[in-house]
Amino acid sequence: MSSISIIGLGNMAGALADRALAGGHAVEIIGRDPAKAKELAAALGGATVGAADAAPVGDIVVLAVPYGSAAAVVSEYGDALRGKVIIDITNPVNADFTGFVAPEGSSGAQEIAKAAPAGAHVVKAFNTLYSNVLAAGPAEGRPLDVFIAGDDGQAKTRVSAFIESLGLRPMDTGQLPMARTLENAALLMLGLVAHSIKHTNFFLGVSISS
Repeated sequence: MSSISIIGLGNMAGALADRALAGGHAVEIIGRDPAKAKELAAALGGATVGAADAAPVGDIVVLAVPYGSAAAVVSEYGDALRGKVIIDITNPVNADFTGFVAPEGSSGAQEIAKAAPAGAHVVKAFNTLYSNVLAAGPAEGRPLDVFIAGDDGQAKTRVSAFIESLGLRPMDTGQLPMARTLENAALLMLGLVAHSIKHTNFFLGVSISS
C-alpha cells in the first residue's frame, strides 16, 4: 500500500482520507490550522497529522485545497515534492460557476504543474466526484468512476492502483491537457445541480456495453 499525504481539511479531504485508510494506506493530514487537522485525524482514526511547514511524507500528495491556493501550496513546498505524484482534485471555476479562472487554453492542473518541481508528476483525478458520493461508495452495485489525466504513464499507473484500492474504477482520459475537459465536466455537474437535479447525490460514469 502507499503512503498518502492529503493537504486540506475540507469534505473531500475527509472522504478521501477515510477511503484511503479503509484501503490500507498510511494517511497524513496536513492543514494550516493544526487544531482542525488534529480534529479531522482523530475523527478518522488511524491518520497522522503533518506540519504545514514540513515536507509531506507521502509518496502520493493529494491537493484537496481550493484551486486559488493550490499552485501557491505547491510552490511553497518546492523541491520537497520532487519525485512525488501530486493528485489535483481542484476545479478552477469562477464564483458564479459559469466559467473558469484558469487561463484560456490551459487547465487548473496544467497551471499547478507549472508550479511543481522537476521530477514531480501532476495527475488530475477525483474532480468529478462530490464528497458525499465519494464517502458513500458504490452506487447500486457499480463502482464509482474516477477520470484521470496526466503526462507521466508511471504516475497514472500509481494513481490508478490507488483508486482501485479505494473500491473505485480509474478511467484514463489521456494527457494532462485533458484536465480541461474534466474541469468542464465538473462545471456541467454544477450546472445540473443549479438547474435540474438540485442535489449532489449523483456522479458521472461510463457504462460499457458488451
